[in-house]
Amino acid sequence: MSTPTIRKPHAGRTIGVVGDVYRFLATGDETNGKYAMFEAIVPPGGGPPPHIHSREEESFYVLEGEITFRIGDEQLVATAGMFANMPVGTPHSFKNESNQPAKMLISVAPAGLERMFFEFGVELPEGSTTALPPTKQEIDKLLTIAPGYGVEILVPKH
Repeated sequence: MSTPTIRKPHAGRTIGVVGDVYRFLATGDETNGKYAMFEAIVPPGGGPPPHIHSREEESFYVLEGEITFRIGDEQLVATAGMFANMPVGTPHSFKNESNQPAKMLISVAPAGLERMFFEFGVELPEGSTTALPPTKQEIDKLLTIAPGYGVEILVPKH
């Protein structure tokens, strides 16, 4: 049996993930592996490249600002209050194409993907709301480790 997890505002392990800020509200260690949930602050221009998860569903709830989702060949601009769920195997990405930061709640079920972020992301002080832009080393490390977490990064072909 696990114990309740309570996070006060701005508390929780905080990681810079390719320029975005992820504050972990619940990890698999705290949910018996059932899910992980984190707050994402996505700066203008931020967001991951197109990718596919082979293990977990990923859901998004936009709290502030707007996020452009690409789901397969479709595109949707999501604003505060909108929700999206990506089933396992769905090619998707999200990007902040506005000039203001956006904030979302993201959950993955089952848990485990958070370990990938912990492995390649940049540890930030609790309460951080900005991260440095991604370095080539951070991106290369993500591309190297993602397959081990069941994530296929859809790198554009040149």
